[in-house]
Amino acid sequence: MSPMPGSRPYHHGDLRAALLAAAESTLREKGAGSLSLRELAREVGVSHAAPGRHFKDKQALLNALALAGWERLGQTLETVDDPALPLEPRLTALARAYLGFAVDNAELLELMYARKHDPEASERMAAAVGGLTQVIADAQERGEIIPGDPEELDLLPGVALYGMAAFISGGMLSPEAATASVDTLVHHLLHGLRPR
Repeated sequence: MSPMPGSRPYHHGDLRAALLAAAESTLREKGAGSLSLRELAREVGVSHAAPGRHFKDKQALLNALALAGWERLGQTLETVDDPALPLEPRLTALARAYLGFAVDNAELLELMYARKHDPEASERMAAAVGGLTQVIADAQERGEIIPGDPEELDLLPGVALYGMAAFISGGMLSPEAATASVDTLVHHLLHGLRPR
């Protein structure tokens, strides 16, 4: 099939990747509400039915886009993680990487945390970023934090980081101010606010 007038021709063999790349570009520029399988097909220069071989509907596309985001976030965190570090500097490095990802991918992060994912997709997304739970488990083994279920304990830093990312996205906190406060945030997460 020849591409639609004004569209970029589709030349390579990975249609799924091309559709996801085009979807992420649309997400960044116009938001999730503007995503359409038909428009994406036009953009990559394939028939309007071609995306159906990879995504049964728009929700399946959103699930795949969110999962790709979780996998990229997981890779970003894995790149900076140093298990040999004590908990506070290790968690600080991970927090900085998370916020960097959040600033660079605000729309994608919002989609990643959306509630509409089907249960199977949600489980795959959770598995894509299991690193923070492992950080907590490692710290427990070294006696750096309290015992307990690592999955429950990683909720607090996860909520704090997502909240900071939401503040940045909403314009309530500049990326620079957020980055400057990461050390303090992690310190207070680990040591609390009560005087000693």
